[in-house]
Amino acid sequence: MNIEEFFLKSVGEWNSMRSGHSLAFQEFEEIRSRITIIPTKKTDSRVIKLLKDNLINNNEVNKAFLISWEAKSEWGEESQKEKMSGESILIPIEFSRTKGKIVRSVGYTEEIQVISLYKILDDGTLIINSSYNNVCTEERIWFVSNNLRSRSSVTRAINSLAILQTSYASEIRFCKQ
Repeated sequence: MNIEEFFLKSVGEWNSMRSGHSLAFQEFEEIRSRITIIPTKKTDSRVIKLLKDNLINNNEVNKAFLISWEAKSEWGEESQKEKMSGESILIPIEFSRTKGKIVRSVGYTEEIQVISLYKILDDGTLIINSSYNNVCTEERIWFVSNNLRSRSSVTRAINSLAILQTSYASEIRFCKQ
């Protein structure tokens, strides 16, 4: 499986149940999300801007994807429960069939543009490594079945490599686009 096939297999609407574990603060967070993944055109103005911002030639791109989410966090006290939403353009660029980079308009750990490196294992697991200002994150996403994905992440401090946070999510597709 290559990166385009992985994302095309991910297209649809997903219910996600994620548990986040803040090791630094010894806290637990439960997050429920609705995630939508759709292909978007290379001519989309957001795709063009993201490519221009990162000095990437449009000819290097086969497909781009839009991921949007609406989440509810059960973090902390009742008064601290919050709703979060957003979207990110993802542009995968292959170096080989199983390796490459993903240009993201919004990163996983920080809400900034980021270029992540990825690899796809023989079993179809996608591993995404991202470096931000002070942390780095490794995400793993794999299909348990056609309509069930699992996702895990580990966030580390860049300077000390201390593990700050881990998470695990089950994502169930309820609507294929």
